[in-house]
Amino acid sequence: MDAPTPKGQGFLLAVELRVERAGALSADSRRRLLSLFEGSYEQADPTYLERSLALLRYVATAWRAGELVGFALGETRQIDLPELPAQPVGLAGLACVAPEMRRRRLFTELGRLAMAGESPPPGGRYLVCGRVAHAAALRTITQFPTAVPRPGQRPTLRQQAIGRIIAQAYGVRRFDPTTFVCVGEGTPVGYPRVELDVTPEEASLFRPVNRDRGDSLLAMAWIPDAPTGW
Repeated sequence: MDAPTPKGQGFLLAVELRVERAGALSADSRRRLLSLFEGSYEQADPTYLERSLALLRYVATAWRAGELVGFALGETRQIDLPELPAQPVGLAGLACVAPEMRRRRLFTELGRLAMAGESPPPGGRYLVCGRVAHAAALRTITQFPTAVPRPGQRPTLRQQAIGRIIAQAYGVRRFDPTTFVCVGEGTPVGYPRVELDVTPEEASLFRPVNRDRGDSLLAMAWIPDAPTGW
């Protein structure tokens, strides 16, 4: 197992953070990830977790008193986007946090570590992306003013084109560029066990998302700023 990353300050309490290659996880680590996934989602599909581990290179985990209390999958790739060759793109994957550790920024920190992997964050402009199942995850991206999709705003043609490319990077077979819905494979991958006050604007973005067929919502944002014409 890789050496633990430095402990966070304040909001992470006494949590130990680690980053590993997904392909090198032990059977016990996979069992622990599945257990937390099943505790975070009703009808959690174990094959979805396995596909996610095969798709993304890194998994960041959080441990407290020897117990797994959070994990996130992710990686950063260089992807050719329209007029932006070899653009650094952070692909955030499945993430789960134990109920007692929520609302302490652990979700965001784990996602950041997973996308960084074994490398420091890239310099310059960076596109961060994620497929989200609920508003709590969406807010980690929509906090940035460059985020897409936005309530009541149809994505521009350029945004739609980039959305298609990112959806393909996630292995999505069917993508609706007008709503940014990643259409599932026909069966649920799980229903988040999250109690959250959702605004009408947030709810409108999830209206076309059908969790019964495994849909998710693609979200992306530029950091620190968007390219011209975004």
